[in-house]
Parts: sequence; C-alpha cells; structure tokens
Amino acid sequence: MTARTVPAPHIMDRAAHAGTRHSEIMPGEIAIGVIVGRTSEFFDFFVYAIASVLVFPALVFPFVDRVTGTLYSFAIFALAFVARPIGSLIFLGVDEALGRGTKLTIALFLLGGSTAAVAFLPGYETIGLWSAALLALFRLGQGVALGGAWDGLASLLALNAPENRRGWYAMIPQLGAPLGLMVASALFAFFVTTLSPADFLDWGWRYPFFVAFAINVVALFARLRMVSTPQYEALFERRELQPSSVAETLRSDWRNIVIGAFAPLASFALFHMVTVFPLSWVFLFTRQDPVRFLLIEIVGAAVGVVAVVASGLIADRIGRRYLLGVSAAGIAAFSGFAPQLLNAGYLGELVFMVAGFALLGLAFGQSSGAVAANFATARRYTGAALTSDLAWLFGAGFAPFVALVLASNFGLIAAGAYLLSGALGTLAALGINKELAQRIS
Repeated sequence: MTARTVPAPHIMDRAAHAGTRHSEIMPGEIAIGVIVGRTSEFFDFFVYAIASVLVFPALVFPFVDRVTGTLYSFAIFALAFVARPIGSLIFLGVDEALGRGTKLTIALFLLGGSTAAVAFLPGYETIGLWSAALLALFRLGQGVALGGAWDGLASLLALNAPENRRGWYAMIPQLGAPLGLMVASALFAFFVTTLSPADFLDWGWRYPFFVAFAINVVALFARLRMVSTPQYEALFERRELQPSSVAETLRSDWRNIVIGAFAPLASFALFHMVTVFPLSWVFLFTRQDPVRFLLIEIVGAAVGVVAVVASGLIADRIGRRYLLGVSAAGIAAFSGFAPQLLNAGYLGELVFMVAGFALLGLAFGQSSGAVAANFATARRYTGAALTSDLAWLFGAGFAPFVALVLASNFGLIAAGAYLLSGALGTLAALGINKELAQRIS
C-alpha cells in the first residue's frame, strides 16, 4: 500500500519539469494562439457576411427584389448569433466531461464542415426553397460551433498580463476582426474582378469558403498544440479556468452577465455598421462598384488594426472604463452625421469607413477586457463565454438586418439612430454598474 502512494522518480521528475515549464509560459505565447484563433473565426464570419450581400440574394432568393433578398440573407445571417449561446451550453458540458481539447476539436470541425458545406450550396434554380433551408441549417451549424470554439485563451491571457499592461493584452484578441476582414475582402475583390458576373455567381464565390475551411484546419492544430499540452492544462487549472456550472454561474453572476453584455454594445453595433451594412447599402442603392468598396473596406480595416493597437496603449494610460465611455460618446456623435456619407460618393464612403474603423478600433479593442474582467476567477471561463455570446447577440446579431430595414424605409439617418441606441446602452451600462466600473478601470 505504501509503495502505491509514493510517486515514482520519473513521475516526480516530470512534475518538476512541468512546474518549470509553467513559469516559462509567457503572455506573448498565449497571444499567438489567441490571434490565430480569433482571426480564423472572423475570417469565416466575414466570408459569410460578404456573400450575404453579393451572392445569396441572387443565388438563393432570386424570386424577390434585391433589397428583400438581402434582408432574407441577413435574417439567416443572424441565426448564428441566436445559436451561439446554445453552442456554448452544449460544449461547456463537453468540456467538463471530455476536456478542452476534445471540445475544441469537435467545435472547429463542425465550424469547418458547416463552412465548407456552404461552398457546395445549390441555388434556388436547382432545388427551390430547399436552398434557403440548407443555408439556414449551415448557418446554425456555424453558430453552434462558434459557441464551442471558446478556448479560454483570451481569459488566460488577461489573467497572465502584467498589471500595468492589461489594456495592451486586452486588445490582442480583437485584432482578429480587422485582419479577418482584410483577407476576406481581398479574396472577394479578386474573384469579382477576374471573373465574369455569371462565373462568379456560379462558382467563383465558393472559393473563399474553401479557404475558410483550410484556415480552420490550420487554426485547429495551432490551438490544440497549446491548450492540450500538460503545461497549459496545469496553467488553466492553476488559474481556475475550468467550466463551472452554467446554472450556478447564471444564479450568482446574472447581473454581471447582463451588464457585461451591454457594456460593449456601442462597439458591437458599430462593428456591423462599418463592415456588413455599408457594403449592402452601396451595392443596393448606389452605382458604386462593389469591388472598389471592398478595397475601401480593406483600407478601413487597416486603420482598424492601428486603432485597436492604440486602444491598448491608451487604456493603460487612462483606464479601460474611461476609454470605453469616451469611445461610446464618440460613436454617439458619429451616428448623427456619418451614415449619410455613404450617399456622398467615393470620398464620402472613404471618410465614413476610415472614421468608423478608427472609432471601432478604440472601442472594440477593449470590449473583451470589459467582458472578461467582470467575473471572479472561478467562474470566469463560463461567465465570459456566456457574456460574449449575449453581447454579440444583442449588439451585433441583428444589426445588418435592422439597419437595412431602417435605412431602406426611412433613410440613412434612421440607421444612425440605431447606432446611437447602442452607444447609449454602453454609457448606461458603464454608469449603472459601479462594480464593473471599479474592476475595469
């Protein structure tokens, strides 16, 4: 009996070696995994979003006018945000039962499979309304998978960041959004430019979805290489970043979850107002070349990268809460005049996108910090996942649909009013929750 309770020497050596390795895991190493994972997810996101404007209205909904077809596409687009919290609930159980590596593998294969399936989607002319039904099914699969793709690395990064650099490390996960948009826009611009309209609608649009699947596979192995190692598993355990009971988390932290979902509302609403919605407006209501606007989006996204990086530097000097409040006020001001610039030709579109992405980078760059820092460590893994899902659902999921409905019926100023509501939601959340204000200041 005694011999069974004494660790063998080689086991003790491995434990000692693991302890040494724990101290060697640096925030920069975690940041690499975070950037790879988030960029792959956002690339998937933008490939689908661009196709919702340029492809699906003609391929899946040719029996209605272009505006209605785009609204139908945006309605299906929103399904992923509805399904995402469901995916989190399902995969948190998988994580608890089978481990983070197994959960991530299943989730990313589901994400990649759903994305690749879209590439093979038959059009309405081939299978009728089943085309829309399949598109909705694949979009639901993407949403469930995105809920399961939460790997905890962003929370781990926040917990391991130096005290005086938390704003800097909070912005790192957000770099995936502008980077993913730049690549997705460039791909679509290339195929629209080099192919005839018939060839693009027939097969050219499908290639970005194949690329998305390939990127997902690469991202899977890159993330598994980190989260599945004994060193990282031990670090997750030491930081108490393990799945907690969803019911218990909701019961004890429901207030934090609600406030955390509304705190980044301004940046999440602006997110779609400068990425998905303007492309639909330009494509539907102006005579501008969609390729040229995709190039403007690339320029705007590049400005967004710089602004996200700047948000980390600024937040460490003035505080994340203050930066979120100031940027929300800036978004409120932006909403009053900027959307009308989309009717002002090339120069107006460029000004709208550059100014919008500059504001977005400052606000969105710190939104993950606002979400993650609002929970006790023991419930951060589950709480941050649920809060992020709800923030995307409330702030972004229906934004392209609502903005296009308002703008097409009441003009661009109405879309600005929708953006204003998001900014007011953020200001209200930051003002009401004193606990949140103390934790992220």
